[in-house]
Amino acid sequence: MNPRFQTFVYGTAIALMLGWLFYIGRDVFVPIMFSVFVVYVILGLMRMIGRLPLLGPVLPQLVVSLLSVLVIALGLGMVVYTIVSNRDSVIAMAPRYQESLLAAVQKLAVMLRLEAEPTWTTLRRDLFAQVSLQRLAASALASVSSLAASVMVVALYACFLLLERSRLDVKIAAIASSPQHAQRIKQVITDINARVGAYLALKTFLGVLLGVLSWVIMKFAGLEFAVFWAVIIALLNYVPYIGSFLSIVLPGLMAVAQFGGGGEAIQIMLSLTVVQFLIGNFLDPYIMGNSLNLSPFAILVSLAVWVALWGVPGAFLAVPITAMMTIIFSEFSGTRPIAVLLSQNGKP
Repeated sequence: MNPRFQTFVYGTAIALMLGWLFYIGRDVFVPIMFSVFVVYVILGLMRMIGRLPLLGPVLPQLVVSLLSVLVIALGLGMVVYTIVSNRDSVIAMAPRYQESLLAAVQKLAVMLRLEAEPTWTTLRRDLFAQVSLQRLAASALASVSSLAASVMVVALYACFLLLERSRLDVKIAAIASSPQHAQRIKQVITDINARVGAYLALKTFLGVLLGVLSWVIMKFAGLEFAVFWAVIIALLNYVPYIGSFLSIVLPGLMAVAQFGGGGEAIQIMLSLTVVQFLIGNFLDPYIMGNSLNLSPFAILVSLAVWVALWGVPGAFLAVPITAMMTIIFSEFSGTRPIAVLLSQNGKP
């Protein structure tokens, strides 16, 4: 058998087995991976605080660490509080929003001259008889609340990972076959920490900025639950491509449900589009650069794969996981071609 073909067969079999393992063990792996990336955000924030002019070099490392942990803890707490505090209100007001959506559908039907169709009234009645917006909202928010409840587990994992950091070098030296091997492992870990940590920290900063600007727009327009939607928009910033689309469409649908017309919704969506465009096409490239060196096509494929494996959490974890895999693949001759294909410039 051709050695390259044999390697391809073995690699495909291992990939399928790992995919199956990740799929059946998603309830275990997802909180662990989120905790790893929370630690990366904390470490990235520590580096950013350390680079602050005047203040950074003066602050002790312990103070920098505590400040970073405090900022992330407050951020996670705000996300959980916002979701939980708005849950009951959204569910209670869902019937009113459903009536507003029905009125908007009727206006659209008149504009398109569909009201004359004999089956239109029946279709409209049957659709809303079977689809309850209140039930859909309750189901969606229950899922979000379940995800929010696992934040405590993620925080616990992250605390223990931070404590384990100080003993990592000793463990690597103990398992490595030689000092050179240990140094190579440390270099790979350092590279992953630098690239993924910087990406997640900067992405968090841009998400907060995007959420604040979106909140100003929605609050000025009078959209209800503006804080809730601002938090959702900040979180969706971690999801490539699809996140930007949903950050515009979801508040737009909310505007249609609240105001019962298209004018306010179009105004809100256009304003959010301008903010997304300015940050996504100017500020994001300027701050982020090409920090991960990933091909856009590779990002899209990884998004599809991890969503298929882990659902919604996979959308948030797809890019960092793919970046880690690319760095690790580049260290081995057998997998280096995969790293080259995943990279944007062909130099992983």
